[in-house]
Amino acid sequence: MIRTLLVRGVLLGLLAGLVAGVFAFAAGEPRIDDAIALEQAAATTEHSHDQGAAAHEHDEGVEVSRGAQKAGLFLATGLYGLAVGGVFALVYAGLRGRVGPRSDGGLALAAAGTAFAAVILVPFVKYPANPPAVGDPDTITSRTLLYLAMIGVGLLAAVIAVTTGRRVGGGPWPRWIAAVAAFLAPVVVAAALLPGVNEVPDGFPATLLWQFRLVSLGTQLVFWTVFGVAFGWACDRAARPARAPAPA
Repeated sequence: MIRTLLVRGVLLGLLAGLVAGVFAFAAGEPRIDDAIALEQAAATTEHSHDQGAAAHEHDEGVEVSRGAQKAGLFLATGLYGLAVGGVFALVYAGLRGRVGPRSDGGLALAAAGTAFAAVILVPFVKYPANPPAVGDPDTITSRTLLYLAMIGVGLLAAVIAVTTGRRVGGGPWPRWIAAVAAFLAPVVVAAALLPGVNEVPDGFPATLLWQFRLVSLGTQLVFWTVFGVAFGWACDRAARPARAPAPA
């Protein structure tokens, strides 16, 4: 059974990753091009006293062309889907029959929604994604650790929420309210205690910044929606009893 779920998760994760890649390519690549154009314009202005040398240094720093990066986007989202789909299938196998909705499809949708909230939405609220022209290269390690810390907080909050919801009686509404409150409590505390990161340069267009961030979040939303629906549908379909052959 676990092998079947793992194969299902990997294949549907690949499918969802490619669909998310199409969304990211259509909605996100123009934002990245705009951000890179701003970065190049700022570099040209800064080194206006020696434009030829600045252009030469910039060309030397580009190791991968934009065309290759755009083609690699689908490879990246596909590999992301393969990895996430496999991990999700293993977690789903552990949850099945123990927590969550009784139907396989309902559990898949609930697990996908919880994963999106804990792993994507929680860190995004505190540390939203930035386009290539934003961010100090010297702080990438500390920013990565802070982002991973928020993912850990989101996962811990999800575990606390599920445990709390199971222990509260009185019907579905009290359980849902208690679970949401239990989820938000550690997230709010962590967001207040962890340091903020604001490395947006002066003069960077706010509209472009938030367009990029919304596209980044939208790409993940597309992935988890497609994957959760497809995985849930496949699980429900597999759980249906086989029809008896019609009598001759």
